[in-house]
Amino acid sequence: MKHLVWDWNGTLLDDLKLVVDATNVCLATVGGPVITAEDHRRDFRRPILDYYAHVLARPVDEVEFQLLDDAFHDAYRLGMADVKLAPDALEAMAHWTGTQSLLSMFFHDELLIEVERHGLGAHLVRVDGLPGTVGGHRKAAYLDRHLQALRIDPAEVVLIGDSVDDGEAATSLGATCVLYAGGFTDVTLLKATGLPVAYTLREAVETASAA
Repeated sequence: MKHLVWDWNGTLLDDLKLVVDATNVCLATVGGPVITAEDHRRDFRRPILDYYAHVLARPVDEVEFQLLDDAFHDAYRLGMADVKLAPDALEAMAHWTGTQSLLSMFFHDELLIEVERHGLGAHLVRVDGLPGTVGGHRKAAYLDRHLQALRIDPAEVVLIGDSVDDGEAATSLGATCVLYAGGFTDVTLLKATGLPVAYTLREAVETASAA
């Protein structure tokens, strides 16, 4: 493989606790339940509207989703400054011998600030986040655009991410994927995809290098 695409939230960025805390803030605005990290890792899915509908056990329309998404991100931003990279993120990035980029479903302008704050800019040939003001979408179309902008054949690409959606996005385009068990998704669900699963980012890069 020549090129590695990193996921951000839950992969390079160790933000599960903040995500759970922010999710509980937004669920509280509509009288929802309190979730734990284990709940989140078991139930999280994209589109995130479907995740909220599952947790609330009722339909969620686009208007309500916008309100929930805004509440989530308002709470998330309050804690961003305290979030650190995954313990071996820098080591893993240094171990990859090809080019690297970052594709996140976090808002683009804010993502660029966070990438620089964590000192990752020099490692990455491209950084793409979510355009617009509401998130929660599936990743495949964004990955397609990311690779087109890089002018890289998906067959030469490996994606490292922490969700089933990351795996589905990569395989739908003919790219390789290694799933990281230290993020937002229960390892049982990751293994059920049939894709390789790594327990550290360094292990994920080693697996990707051998693909």
